[in-house]
Amino acid sequence: MMDPTSSYFSGYCMCLILLHMMTLTSEKLMVTVPKGHLVARVEGQAALSCQLSPLQSAEHMEVRWFKGDNSQLVYLYRGGGHEVNGEAAPEYVNRTEFVKEAMGEGKVTLKIHNVSISDGGPYRCSFKDTDFSDAAGMNLSVAALGLETQIHVQVPVSDGLEVECNSGGWFPQPQMEWRNSRGEVVPHSSKSYSQDGARLFHMKMTLLLRNRSESIMCYVCNPVTGEEKRTSIILARGICKCLFRGPPPCLCGSNSMTAQFLFCMICSVTLLIVYVPFRIRVSISDPLFSLYNSWMTDVITGVAFLTLFFTILIGYLIWSLRVL
Repeated sequence: MMDPTSSYFSGYCMCLILLHMMTLTSEKLMVTVPKGHLVARVEGQAALSCQLSPLQSAEHMEVRWFKGDNSQLVYLYRGGGHEVNGEAAPEYVNRTEFVKEAMGEGKVTLKIHNVSISDGGPYRCSFKDTDFSDAAGMNLSVAALGLETQIHVQVPVSDGLEVECNSGGWFPQPQMEWRNSRGEVVPHSSKSYSQDGARLFHMKMTLLLRNRSESIMCYVCNPVTGEEKRTSIILARGICKCLFRGPPPCLCGSNSMTAQFLFCMICSVTLLIVYVPFRIRVSISDPLFSLYNSWMTDVITGVAFLTLFFTILIGYLIWSLRVL
């Protein structure tokens, strides 16, 4: 018959062994990657990190990075300090840096320099040893913040004033919209985009304004980073009325004002041409000769004054329009 004390001791040892085996099972070695969205800027730097869990040295292991579903090799590190970068795809040669300072804790990082749009996509990091092999995936998003946004006022059309917003150098395709002074979205008239050789997006958007005078803002936002650029233009009420309601031409722009000025000058010159032949026929003995002569002086003075006045007025209005 078994001693009860020995039986209890054996059972206790068995429980410890089972508990230890469960602990080992729950702490199975695996590869993990940082949580969160991995984003890199065009011409910037990307850091692809992976970690053994639980912590364990990876100095004796083989570490590889692959890109895409076709498992294109990006970088290879062989245990024992043998780094191989020459087997990488051509577009990654001389652009990668292997950071191994924390390999004793199972953490490695691959840095990709001078990031291009083609570098974006899924990656896998794998660890391999004689009795262990595991991998983890991550996704790299590449983004580019566009150049300055510009708004141009086009030549007025019959039913309103057309404004155009241009912005280039974006990736991926940005969100682009018109907004008024209250931040409300204003429906655009047209929107188009193109891509250059570097796959960067260039955006163009137009808006037809009908009988309105307000601040119009062109809003462009990168959907990956959330970064945005805004450019506003303020349309003066007087100019809008001139463009939309059609008052006398002299108030509606530099070309019309010039035409009005030329019309005034032509009228004055025509008056002189008609008057001078009649003036020559008047004899000096005529009692009204002095009156005719004085009237001629007044006409010339008036024409000179009007010429100077319209020249100053047109110059001021043209300068005001350019400032607005």
